[in-house]
Amino acid sequence: MFDSRHIRTFHEVVKTGSYSAAARSLGYTQPAITQQMKALERAVGTPLFLRVGRRMRLTEAGETLVRHADVILGSLSAAQQQLTALTRLRTGRVRVCAFPSANATLVPEALSRLATGHPGVRVELLEDEPPESLRRLVRGECDLTLAFTYPGLHDEVPDEVVEILLMEDQLTVLLPTGHPLARRRSVKITDLAGERWIAGCLRCRANLLHECAELGFAPDVAFATDDNLVVQSLVAEGLGVAMVPALVLSFMCHKKVTGRPLDPASRRRVCAYVLREHLRIPATALVLDELRAVAANKVGC
Repeated sequence: MFDSRHIRTFHEVVKTGSYSAAARSLGYTQPAITQQMKALERAVGTPLFLRVGRRMRLTEAGETLVRHADVILGSLSAAQQQLTALTRLRTGRVRVCAFPSANATLVPEALSRLATGHPGVRVELLEDEPPESLRRLVRGECDLTLAFTYPGLHDEVPDEVVEILLMEDQLTVLLPTGHPLARRRSVKITDLAGERWIAGCLRCRANLLHECAELGFAPDVAFATDDNLVVQSLVAEGLGVAMVPALVLSFMCHKKVTGRPLDPASRRRVCAYVLREHLRIPATALVLDELRAVAANKVGC
């Protein structure tokens, strides 16, 4: 195995023509240059220079190494420049996997902030619901995951994963605008015990069933869909009511739908998850910081 410092010194000796000239160029002493060249020759296993009078001539091995030295030093320089760009956040790639309402709200705002301050950092966006999004993180398919949990339905987090709370997202009820309860400032779930319900993703559906069971009734789930826009459309047409997070209200598309907070308040936790060792990667840490900043300004945080 060659020492890159020895290769660099060898290159300078060849360029300047002598150990003493290389020493002056590199700021070393001549004995230091001599020692480095002896160490390199031991690593090669054969002499690299022959002395012809006062001049130095390359051996066949030396000529072979010269042909590769430029490539080796060029590759090292390119690697150093790329690593410097990564650590100084001029470049970098971060794969973010988030659930749909986060991808529609938190993520775009965070990426906009990132593009302004660090345009060289590239973010690849994936979408999945928990707990599958957390599994993708552990499998190495993404670098940072946004997921949510509900009280009483919290998953175990693997030891190698760090959970970082971003915000608490208040749950709301979506009602057709003409619904009698739409005139209230807040709504109790028990007031909706006789309604038909539109359930969301598996985790949201489980929370709906859990909260209703805690209050002594089982909701009549008429429809279930992972698509927030479909939920809104079904509510708008009077086909049921729905429990959704406040994040969804920021991209509500139907004028015939009214959102009302629950009384008493119920919230879900929105968290970022990252492998512990990835917290030390500058680009990943930067994306996490931008997500924190955006989440701090959202409703329910």
